[in-house]
Amino acid sequence: MKLEHIGIAVHSIQDSAAFYRKALGLEIFSEEEVPSQKVRVAFLKAGETFLELLEATSPDSVVARFIEKRGPGLHHLAFETSRISEKMEELKNLGFPLIDARPRIGARGHKVCFLNPKGTQNTLIELVEPHE
Repeated sequence: MKLEHIGIAVHSIQDSAAFYRKALGLEIFSEEEVPSQKVRVAFLKAGETFLELLEATSPDSVVARFIEKRGPGLHHLAFETSRISEKMEELKNLGFPLIDARPRIGARGHKVCFLNPKGTQNTLIELVEPHE
């Protein structure tokens, strides 16, 4: 599995993107709203991996609650898989708790699912099956 992206919870995509542009020369690769997750996301390409900036679009979103509780910063690590349903079943059989019962459509049209941080060393892990 390869690290597909690193999710970073931010107050403002534009302010955060300005930092990454000025400090590291990274530009926004794509930007979209994901209404089902109540977030706006922007992806910045950093070599083989993306940084995903997550900005809440509603005060009751998971990202808004995360920032309220922990402040902005590292939100999750996302790993690419070519067979997300099979990987979910494998992880479930190994005793890892999943947040999602089945894959859902996330940013960029990719199939995604999340593992509960209680079973992953307190790190939110996302599995991503790229949209073809």
